[in-house]
Amino acid sequence: MVASLILLMQWSLGKGMIDYVNTKEIEQLKPLITQLQTVYSKKNSWDSLENNHRQFQRMIASQLQNTEFEPPIKKRPQRRKDQRRPPRDGYRQKYQTDLEGFPEPKHPKRPKDVYGNEHNKKSPSINDKRPPPKPKVSYAVLDSEQNYIVGHFDKKRDYSLTPITLNTAVIGYFAISKRHKLAQGYELDFIKQQQSYIWLIGLGVMVLVIIITLPLARHLVQPIRQLKSGMHKLTQGNYSQNLDVKRQDEFGQLNRDFNELTQALDKNETARKRWLANISHELRTPVAILKGEIEAMLDGIRPLNLDNIKSTQEEVAHLQKLIEDLHQLTSADIGAMKYRKKNTNLADLINKESNRYEGYVTDAGLCFEYTQYAKVINVYVDQTRICQLLDNLINNGIKYAYSGSQIQLSLSVNKKVAKIIVEDDGPGVAERHLPYLFEHLYRVENSRNRGTGGTGLGLSICAHIIEAHQGEITASRSILGGLKVTITLPLF
Repeated sequence: MVASLILLMQWSLGKGMIDYVNTKEIEQLKPLITQLQTVYSKKNSWDSLENNHRQFQRMIASQLQNTEFEPPIKKRPQRRKDQRRPPRDGYRQKYQTDLEGFPEPKHPKRPKDVYGNEHNKKSPSINDKRPPPKPKVSYAVLDSEQNYIVGHFDKKRDYSLTPITLNTAVIGYFAISKRHKLAQGYELDFIKQQQSYIWLIGLGVMVLVIIITLPLARHLVQPIRQLKSGMHKLTQGNYSQNLDVKRQDEFGQLNRDFNELTQALDKNETARKRWLANISHELRTPVAILKGEIEAMLDGIRPLNLDNIKSTQEEVAHLQKLIEDLHQLTSADIGAMKYRKKNTNLADLINKESNRYEGYVTDAGLCFEYTQYAKVINVYVDQTRICQLLDNLINNGIKYAYSGSQIQLSLSVNKKVAKIIVEDDGPGVAERHLPYLFEHLYRVENSRNRGTGGTGLGLSICAHIIEAHQGEITASRSILGGLKVTITLPLF
């Protein structure tokens, strides 16, 4: 790029200087226009100047005299005294006495051919005559229709035409051939000097570019190589890697995003493996129990009565409930869960549902606490899905607060969001489990005993319902001692 820029600058400098010289020559010959006007005005024609090359050359020479455009004068070489021609015969006879004592001049012999004949120097023929060389710069006068009048005019050359006017009428044109290169003058010396300076500047710029670009290239290429290596490992299934690049530019942001991507992929891969393991366990357990009871009745180990059939029906209902939850969760994951949202008074909805919750919380032997909310809270929600959300949270509290005594439900408005809180005074959940409660099939009880919990899908479904309503759901420790679930929904 530097070399191309230098060549472009040299070409521009040379072309600009040639244009300057051509313009300067036109300015130098402007007084000649006045003389040509005078010549034309004498006869109102170019007859006196037509083909009068000597007069035209004298006019040009007078204008270019003592200028840089003056053509060089060719001087004939002077003969030395010993090379002077001998006098003619008449001259020799007239001055015979003066030439006595001088030897007869000897002329060099002409070479002879193989027959002894002297070679006579042939006079140049017409075909041997060469045309005179073209002038470097040609000048000519053209009439108003650009027809030739006088001077040297070669149509193959490029000319600058200066109009010659008389009483605002164009009577002709003065043509000057454009120069395309400089052969002499201080302009040529100036160009050569500037070209030398340009090359020195270009060499200095190249050295400076090398000094700057080598560390800069290393600074730019190093994170790209690290990212390339990380991406290669990522394609091989290695999600537990981390790029340690401490930078504040775009590469640093790209590496941080790459680290977050690897963490998300690692997390999703772990969740996928846990999902497969848990779902196979959840499906295998009721199927195994159901199979065992049926085989026991077929083998006569257990009697075929209503109690045993009722036991198998419970296992089928449990399996059906599990499959239904899985279907809802899968529908939520692929966005197939349908919502019919409309403007709803959330306070009125929860006030009505609280009466129903109080009934079966009391049946479970717990105390239900809720204070009726009088103000209007407008939200844009699906009432059926909100009721499903609250049902899952209340049922979850009943299952896990078996050692507690109460479940509290509260409603409030904070800035531009409505807040629903469900908490209990049960045994609660350890801090390490709180971030994972809303994942698929996650259960605090690793043994997956039915007596200590359900399938682990209820809270996952709650998280999907809140996400579809552009809200947020979190779990934390309650001041009552148990679990606290906080839901925020944007106001309408």
